[in-house]
Amino acid sequence: MKKLLITSLFLGSCVLLLAQKTTKIPNVYKPVRSEMYKKGWIDFNKNGAKDTYEDPTAPIDARIEDLLSQMTLEEKTCQMVTLYGYKRVLKDDLPTSEWKNQLWKDGIGAIDEHLNGFQQWGLPPSDNEYVWPASKHAWALNEVQRFFIEETRLGIPTDFTNEGIRGVESYKATNFPTQLGLGHTWNRQLIHQVGLITGREARMLGYTNVYAPILDVGRDQRWGRYEEVYGESPYLVAELGIEMVRGMQHNHQVAATGKHFIAYSNNKGAREGMARVDPQMSPREVEMLHAYPFKRVIREAGLLGVMSSYNDYDGFPIQSSYYWLTTRLRGEMGFRGYVVSDSDAVEYLYTKHGTAKDMKEAVRQSVEAGLNVRCTFRSPDS
Repeated sequence: MKKLLITSLFLGSCVLLLAQKTTKIPNVYKPVRSEMYKKGWIDFNKNGAKDTYEDPTAPIDARIEDLLSQMTLEEKTCQMVTLYGYKRVLKDDLPTSEWKNQLWKDGIGAIDEHLNGFQQWGLPPSDNEYVWPASKHAWALNEVQRFFIEETRLGIPTDFTNEGIRGVESYKATNFPTQLGLGHTWNRQLIHQVGLITGREARMLGYTNVYAPILDVGRDQRWGRYEEVYGESPYLVAELGIEMVRGMQHNHQVAATGKHFIAYSNNKGAREGMARVDPQMSPREVEMLHAYPFKRVIREAGLLGVMSSYNDYDGFPIQSSYYWLTTRLRGEMGFRGYVVSDSDAVEYLYTKHGTAKDMKEAVRQSVEAGLNVRCTFRSPDS
């Protein structure tokens, strides 16, 4: 929770361009609640005083503790969920008056894929006016961000997330080959450039967090997601993963979120989807092949995000494993960022794995294991 909050405050306040709420983009951005914006700081909670969490010169831990002390239970839990963007779950492209009656009136941890042009599988790209050009897209995301900063009680910015394993997922962003194709180059410098461009274009569009790279190691060519990995060599995956993250996170342009942690890509019989995947691997194989890239990318590239996978290993779901999400990831590997669930990984604890009796129990298990943000393709309060 602590790392999540400070990351949200840092990235959100960095991307905010103060804008007037109008469908016509002004030549000069001006604040609506101008009294909030002081010289050198923002009065996020609108109380007229510089609280510790609003003071850029205060120690990070002190800022976090001050913010946590002011948050209600509702505000804390809202920072632990994802809202899928326009035409996925969110019905509006820009904030409306109704937003003050919705769950996210208390803030939201992340808004995923907002206005990136994707509607649903099998449908053409969205013709919404804010999808392109990039200037209108960024303005629209800034308008959404302004709602969270100016209209919620504590002004906690949201994290704008998006996919990015072959370029940021947006209607006219640069489209690179699949990760498998990129892996065939064995070219560190090239992958660094791919990461740099992906991060730069994402930030230009207004996104603050990109779900890439995939750090899984391919082992069974029958697996349906094999094109998403760099290859079958853990060394190759680690080397290219390091360069991709360094490029993406250059100059703090975006956070990179590596996936899928852990033991995700060698399922029994190459199973996927709703099947209980039950990967058949020895502990040594997990350590030497599948944990290896994550260890190196975290330590050598400073990876800021990790996506927890929805598979099990040795009969225990990763999503509810304190051993993997806390003891190993944070304790041994030294990870200091945030953990987001792969979509529906929390639900699967009771719908697929059967280790939780209901959704409430699944949430409890996930949070106690080390989850920070739940991601789902449905409403965040589902």
